[in-house]
Amino acid sequence: MHRFANPARFQRFSAAALPWFAGAAILCLGAGLYFSLFRSPADYQQGETVRIMYVHVPAAWMALFAYLVVAAGSVSALVWKHPLGEVVARAAAPIGAGFTLVCLVTGSLWGKPMWGAWWVWDARLTSVLVLFFLYLGYMALLGAFDDPVRGGRAASILAIVGVVNLPVIKWSVDWWNTLHQPASVARMDGPTIHPSMLLPLLLMAAGFGFYFAAVLLLRVRAELAARRIRALRLAAMEVEA
Repeated sequence: MHRFANPARFQRFSAAALPWFAGAAILCLGAGLYFSLFRSPADYQQGETVRIMYVHVPAAWMALFAYLVVAAGSVSALVWKHPLGEVVARAAAPIGAGFTLVCLVTGSLWGKPMWGAWWVWDARLTSVLVLFFLYLGYMALLGAFDDPVRGGRAASILAIVGVVNLPVIKWSVDWWNTLHQPASVARMDGPTIHPSMLLPLLLMAAGFGFYFAAVLLLRVRAELAARRIRALRLAAMEVEA
């Protein structure tokens, strides 16, 4: 990633990659919605409510992945002083928070008919809620100090410390007796979900992933442009003074 430390080089890469990511997101989401709504069968126990899975599960995966991006960018900014590290982390945090919110809302919609309650203090649900608060805390710390450098450093430390919550989310259903079902896709012995349901699930996951990449590039490009404008304004003010 150090070859992209030069903002101009990153802008050239992102300008070329952005249309491909956006196009792939549209294609995968379109195909995923078609197979999810019209070709995938209803579950023999859950009925039509199982279709919530095609949004809930990819949103949960992306919530975890986006946080890894935030943490990796924070490490890059703190340890290696990578110019793009903090920019990428700042750009990824709101997207990840959005995915986490979608995961929580769709989980509640799915849990009501299955468990008879909108919310239970289940280990998996609670740890995902903690993840949402970590996103909010990171974004709040960025603007909590008059000195943006101190705010960025404090937010980066929180993002790195918060990584310990990711294994809890992943293996909470194995460590504790929870209402949430165990993993049915990422398993050592292979997926246990039927191929007719696995295909739309993977298409939606790919669509969410490409969407994340496209929006992340857009946000990073916008942040770099904003910083460039601020630098030019400061230089103009110094010349006038």
